[in-house]
Amino acid sequence: MRLASFNVQNMRLRADHLDGARDRDMPQDLGPAAPLLDDYDRALTAAVIGETGADIIALQEVFDQPTLDHFHDTCLHDAGIAPYPYRICLPGNDGRGLDVALLSRIAPQAIQSHAHLTPAHLGLDAPEGLSPHTPLFRRDCLEITFPALTLFICHFKAPYPDAAATWPVRNLEARAVCALIKRRFETPAKENWLILGDLNQPRHEDLPATAPLTSGFAVDLVARMPAGSRWSYHDTMDDFYARPDAILASPALAQRFPKARPELIRSGLPYEARRYHGPRLDTVGTHRPHASDHAALVLDLPGL
Repeated sequence: MRLASFNVQNMRLRADHLDGARDRDMPQDLGPAAPLLDDYDRALTAAVIGETGADIIALQEVFDQPTLDHFHDTCLHDAGIAPYPYRICLPGNDGRGLDVALLSRIAPQAIQSHAHLTPAHLGLDAPEGLSPHTPLFRRDCLEITFPALTLFICHFKAPYPDAAATWPVRNLEARAVCALIKRRFETPAKENWLILGDLNQPRHEDLPATAPLTSGFAVDLVARMPAGSRWSYHDTMDDFYARPDAILASPALAQRFPKARPELIRSGLPYEARRYHGPRLDTVGTHRPHASDHAALVLDLPGL
């Protein structure tokens, strides 16, 4: 089984046209010519997905099910990529409407959104100033059960405009994912599960908000990559690199695949991400066109 996680940067369908991989607060993305590059962006997004060769792909920042289906039926089809017959994008809690999603060639056995859950539902203490009846997840934790393993697809609260101020929200989300997995499995450490997605870990954080997940509960497979090569995101405005994208494995799964180490596909990143010196796709530009401001994270689990 080959899996991937990819934040596709603000993918939204408007009429019959997909928004490109662009942020509306970026000066480079506000000019009148910016929308002309949208089709190029989404062709590059499709090309990166083709490069992953993944059977199952967890996506972040997809607007809704029609957006996902349109991208599949046009961009992926036009790129000659084999179909993903199972496509899921359920409504989440993001104020802009950007949700987590799934593309799969393997039939899921069960699909469960947790967008409705509150701290009160899971018996969790809410941070000061946050009601215990407010939704736990800023987007969702989408639980997908397959015959061989269970996925928990996440996209945590962004660390903007203030990483310290948003720390309690991300920490609550991390605690909630732990609670969900403990509720799902009697002995979580012995089961096969993965947490995939954009956990929005900022560059510098003395006590990571995601520590409930990574301090003995799950195994951070990205940490198996060489130090200095783990970055998956480039911030254009402030020109920094970070590793918000994660694949966390259950202890049992990590032990079963001791050599499983993720790869990052950065061929769709713009040339302004100067730390990457490898090959890029043909139409990638200095800022745009690009596939996303994130790289795709890929993991092989042979024989699963």
